[in-house]
Amino acid sequence: MALCAKKRPPEEERRARANDREYNEKFQYASNCIKTSKYNILTFLPVNLFEQFQEVANTYFLFLLILQLIPQISSLSWFTTIVPLVLVLTITAVKDATDDYFRHKSDNQVNNRQSQVLINGILQQEQWMNVCVGDIIKLENNQFVAADLLLLSSSEPHGLCYIETAELDGETNMKVRQAIPVTSELGDISKLAKFDGEVICEPPNNKLDKFSGTLYWKENKFPLSNQNMLLRGCVLRNTEWCFGLVIFAGPDTKLMQNSGRTKFKRTSIDRLMNTLVLWIFGFLVCMGVILAIGNAIWEHEVGTRFQVYLPWDEAVDSAFFSGFLSFWSYIIILNTVVPISLYVSVEVIRLGHSYFINWDKKMFCTKKRTPAEARTTTLNEELGQVEYIFSDKTGTLTQNIMVFSKCSVHGRSYGDVFDVLGHKAELGERPEPVDFSFNPLADKKFFFWDSSLLEAVKMGDPDTHEFFRLLSLCHTVMSEEKNEGELYYKAQSPDEGALVTAARNFGFVFRSRTPKTVTVHEMGTAVTYQLLAILDFNNIRKRMSVIVRNPEGKIRLYCKGADTILLERLHRCTPELLNATTDHLNEYAGEGLRTLVLAYKDLDEEYYEEWAERRLQASLAQDSREDRLGSIYEEVESNMMLLGATAIEDKLQQGVPETIALLTLANIKIWVLTGDKQETAVNIGYSCKMLTDDMTEVFVVTGHTVLEVREELRKAREKMMDSSRAVGNGFTFQEKLSSSKLTSVLEAVAGEYALVINGHSLAHALEADMELEFLETACACKAVICCRVTPLQKAQVVELVKKYKKAVTLAIGDGANDVSMIKTAHIGVGISGQEGIQAVLASDYSFSQFKFLQRLLLVHGRWSYLRMCKFLCYFFYKNFAFTMVHFWFGFFCGFSAQTVYDQYFITLYNIVYTSLPVLAMGVFDQDVPEQRSMEYPKLYEPGQLNLLFNKREFFICIAQGIYTSVLMFFIPYGVFAEATRDDGTQLADYQSFAVTVATSLVIVVSVQIGLDTGYWTAINHFFIWGSLAVYFAILFAMHSNGLFDMFPNQFRFVGNAQNTLAQPTVWLTIVLTTVVCIMPVVAFRFLRLNLKPDLSDTVRYTQLVRKKQKAQHRCMRRVGRTGSRRSGYAFSHQEGFGELIMSGKNMRLSSLALSSFTTRSSSSWIESLRRKKSDSASSPSAGADKPLKG
Repeated sequence: MALCAKKRPPEEERRARANDREYNEKFQYASNCIKTSKYNILTFLPVNLFEQFQEVANTYFLFLLILQLIPQISSLSWFTTIVPLVLVLTITAVKDATDDYFRHKSDNQVNNRQSQVLINGILQQEQWMNVCVGDIIKLENNQFVAADLLLLSSSEPHGLCYIETAELDGETNMKVRQAIPVTSELGDISKLAKFDGEVICEPPNNKLDKFSGTLYWKENKFPLSNQNMLLRGCVLRNTEWCFGLVIFAGPDTKLMQNSGRTKFKRTSIDRLMNTLVLWIFGFLVCMGVILAIGNAIWEHEVGTRFQVYLPWDEAVDSAFFSGFLSFWSYIIILNTVVPISLYVSVEVIRLGHSYFINWDKKMFCTKKRTPAEARTTTLNEELGQVEYIFSDKTGTLTQNIMVFSKCSVHGRSYGDVFDVLGHKAELGERPEPVDFSFNPLADKKFFFWDSSLLEAVKMGDPDTHEFFRLLSLCHTVMSEEKNEGELYYKAQSPDEGALVTAARNFGFVFRSRTPKTVTVHEMGTAVTYQLLAILDFNNIRKRMSVIVRNPEGKIRLYCKGADTILLERLHRCTPELLNATTDHLNEYAGEGLRTLVLAYKDLDEEYYEEWAERRLQASLAQDSREDRLGSIYEEVESNMMLLGATAIEDKLQQGVPETIALLTLANIKIWVLTGDKQETAVNIGYSCKMLTDDMTEVFVVTGHTVLEVREELRKAREKMMDSSRAVGNGFTFQEKLSSSKLTSVLEAVAGEYALVINGHSLAHALEADMELEFLETACACKAVICCRVTPLQKAQVVELVKKYKKAVTLAIGDGANDVSMIKTAHIGVGISGQEGIQAVLASDYSFSQFKFLQRLLLVHGRWSYLRMCKFLCYFFYKNFAFTMVHFWFGFFCGFSAQTVYDQYFITLYNIVYTSLPVLAMGVFDQDVPEQRSMEYPKLYEPGQLNLLFNKREFFICIAQGIYTSVLMFFIPYGVFAEATRDDGTQLADYQSFAVTVATSLVIVVSVQIGLDTGYWTAINHFFIWGSLAVYFAILFAMHSNGLFDMFPNQFRFVGNAQNTLAQPTVWLTIVLTTVVCIMPVVAFRFLRLNLKPDLSDTVRYTQLVRKKQKAQHRCMRRVGRTGSRRSGYAFSHQEGFGELIMSGKNMRLSSLALSSFTTRSSSSWIESLRRKKSDSASSPSAGADKPLKG
């Protein structure tokens, strides 16, 4: 296994010669052995402990343990720290060991798989780990690919083979790969054994969709691309056998290169806790210094008089040194203000919340059999603090199931159905769909409503025929015919499938293809076209073309692509046709349809031959191959003739408008980042209720230069400010605004605004000198739509908001183009849709439908935040109440670092007596039921404002803990000073005092958690009262004869607990202490509930009233969505398939009845806090203490 971890210098290029291990070994390439495990038997303990002690908390407690081993300063036994520390380290180590065991098991299973390797002219069985670069491997059907291979030959014609890439990119549809023609004939062992070609290619990298290399063989050069490669992790399908040459092995394969860890994300509560722990440590040091000074003074003034009775230790020679030792002793005693159990409890609570998400049946998609999944346990409470959502459109808001809806052919639009009065018929009023029975190969699932298009086809209209001929030829779809006439299309994108299916139904049936031909049945007649070239799609070109020669020998280029790209490349001889088609495109986009423009160009033989030679030379280039090919493609795709346009419908997912409306009411701002054109994006905004007719204004930014974009943003800000001033004149609104910060003013403007910005404008807006202006304008808007954006721009927009706004961001998407955005946001959500699972693999949470987002945030997120905040408040309270008693006792014991409690009580307090009740509250508590959380989205706002746990709340908890500790010490101290037992003897002995204080403490914190618990379950009852019972059981056991007989040196005080708790005075003291500690809390909460209730209090009260009155109707009622749901187009296509083939190769949500609560003060306090936060927050413009420029 050592080979797996061998480090090598970085490569500049990879050289691999077939059947020559000796030559390849000199490059020291990685073997095919993989190692994902971290430990072995020898390294586990030291490495795991080293990793664990990199945690500051663990190192801190190890330091305390070392201090406790020094007898001169330790007044506590070492086991009070080592027991919880070892427990935590052991639990973590067992978890790590279990995980690593399964990694070892998986590694061994993979490394020991068998593969057929050609060695010395003979196929031999070899383990995967023994496969080397340059080996030739034989794969058989349904086998996993062992390494990254160059496909040499296969059982299929033309060297084709079919693979499934689900393990690589999550896509389950089969893809085709093809050997280059020169090696496709190397089908038998003898020829392969003599093959000595050398591949020179790019070094190992993680780009799954790109490969650039050259094969040198027989003094010739042959270009290699990704379509010639079989990557590790793929499975061979529908192919009897194939042979491949190993190019990359083991850790160098693209699968392993992509297995890097995702960046670790921390929540705002985590960051706050780290700060608070440092503050507490500083407070601990201060207390230690005070008590150490007290010890030095006491020893100097008083202690010297008692040297006979209380002599100093041998090492102590002065009062100052005694104080120094006392400081460290008190650091040990008081360290429980931050117990190690805090960190363990937080992780347990987060794990519980994650399981609740995984088990939620209301987030389970029955159709896809897909549950919601929390892929991380560290971000749950941050789900309750989201202020900005960045969403993809296609496949996230829409279904990504494409339907051919309309088209424009030579200036005439088809697809609309008109009634007798000439009005467009709505969906429910349409007649029967078009009858395609004339075509035996038609897809019965395809529907079209405008019969005039079929009539044009039947009449032999040449433009219509050319239109559908283009759709049947210009694509990368693979056809499979299982039975005669039963065609199955395998398209790499839903758009292509929809277009080819439309051509199929209208009589132009794509039937089959070979690397050099495409066969189409045109109106029942089989026509075979020679496929000369495929100019493949990519995100920059946004178009694809094919060059074919028809049976008459005529060469023609067919092209389809985005309108913004293709319209610039058309011949200008037909302006009327261009204008008519452009009008149709705008009409289709206005209806939310995804549009493509179609064009063609005739080529003469001489030009094509010369162009093809230049294309070949460009494809052989080692450097800048893609740029050179791009310029060659650009040249031929010019002066094309316009044919028409297509319009595809991508319907909204169910529940999208309701979800967006609900999240908007929760004061969450939603930004849609899409590749669609502007008109489509705006229409989708209206369809899903992001944009409404009630909005004050929708700003559209379309500037092509920096100055134009800056001016449009400035005008938008001016309009918002003018509107605010107008409102302020009548309602003193302006007086409420802080004029010191521009962003604060903008975000408090009256009215609702939206911003729509194009990709080219966004590129300028994201430049360093304008990004703040863009952010200020966008954040003042209720909704933002960015269209025509690239994946990189999506991530840049998210990063911009993260950088300048103190707000939690969430990104949601379903495709590979959303991965960068998902990883950049605080929380990434992946939707398992039609585009594979790349987004899911990169996400923190995943589910199958956008509508589940409202439940994830408003229920699970809000509850997780509430529970974690209540847990932390109570935890710090109970530990300060517990620990500060030692501080007060120090003033009465000569600052000698004597503890109040028994050392066993100190050990068990946090891990037995008080751990389970607070865990139960942290896992199960809820303020209102889930239905109310959805009905009252305003309940979400305290999390956005971080109201439930912040520095103020922390200090309140600390103050309550210190108050409790004062009463906990001084009430028993005052009582015991004069109290006597039933027999008249003095009650005040040290052990009785310790039992009384400890019992009071356990009872007080148990009552307190009872008050803090808002939702009682059987588990809460069992843990709270069970912990009390366990305390008394252990207390009596430790003071029993049995333990004394077994451990006489450890349990000396036999019967102390029984004797102490048998005294009525003790119980009266305990009751008095409990009442005095708890009553102020009860009184404060009672007054707050009556004088200034928050919204959750109001909702709970309303719920009680409903139950009492047994109301017939619920306050909240959903109104059904009306109108069609439409969306717009983004060319969802991948690069590479063309080269492969050629190588042979609308519902208005109700107002949610919040009106009954808006008049109460319950919501006004949130608004005032929001304004206060907005006014005090730093402006993104770094001191924008300036007025808007006119």
